[in-house]
Amino acid sequence: MESNSGTYNDNAAASYEEAKKLADDIMVKIKCRPVVGVICGSGLGELANMVKDTEIMGYEEIPGFPVSTVPGHAGKLVFGHLGGKPVVLMKGRVHFYEGITIQKTALPIRIMKLMGVKILFVTNAAGGINQTYEIGDLMIIKDHINMPGFAGMNPLHGQNDERFGPRFPAISKAYTKRLRDHAKVTAKKLGFEGFTIHEGVYCMLAGPSFETVTECKFLNMIGVDCTGMSTCPEVIVAAHCGMEVFGLSLVTNKVVMEYDSDQIANHEEVLETGALRSKDLQKLVAAMLETLDV
Repeated sequence: MESNSGTYNDNAAASYEEAKKLADDIMVKIKCRPVVGVICGSGLGELANMVKDTEIMGYEEIPGFPVSTVPGHAGKLVFGHLGGKPVVLMKGRVHFYEGITIQKTALPIRIMKLMGVKILFVTNAAGGINQTYEIGDLMIIKDHINMPGFAGMNPLHGQNDERFGPRFPAISKAYTKRLRDHAKVTAKKLGFEGFTIHEGVYCMLAGPSFETVTECKFLNMIGVDCTGMSTCPEVIVAAHCGMEVFGLSLVTNKVVMEYDSDQIANHEEVLETGALRSKDLQKLVAAMLETLDV
């Protein structure tokens, strides 16, 4: 296991016993028994402010837990109740581009599973590939392209432990239809009319550099609607563990699609849009949980 000093080794995913010990060590210190896990993407950590009866643990307090180093990712586990459901929120996630193995980025999901989490909500800040998408729009994720997986970087790479899930899991239905439908109904009830809620395909690129113009054109050509640098490893591991998954992207910038454009992608824009739209995202997630059958 790696230390929490910021230096990560390149060994394979944590074993079942290692993940179980981490889960048990956390549960000893926490009264909450979460059934829903929520991952907060860049600039979206304010969702944690809606949690009641909070208990908070910093990632650095958990030996072996990967620590986030990116601005906009506070690096805290927040336990409590949201929408009346016992939850655990990751206020910030870790990314492959931080020098962490693809398996380690998804270790928190296995820990959540062993803590009793049945449903995973994943949020992210994403660039709009689909040219009809506007900054501030939300996209319900119906499918993804794990681009690093094309080069063999899959979080399930290595020896499989059947206690987590099968050797060859199906990922075609990773984003649960009942949760996607529930999100659409909830958004309509909330009267979200000032911006658009789409349903589309997310693509993960490894990062940390933003996409080139040609890469964006390619992604558009193959049917990608939004792109980012996270989410796929966590969703793959959640599906492997038998969790239901709901994914939501906040379009924080429109990708550069012209070679001589003066527009430049930057992380500050991502955080700014996240701050502006986060209250609507918070309302949607909380309202979904209030009426969700867990």
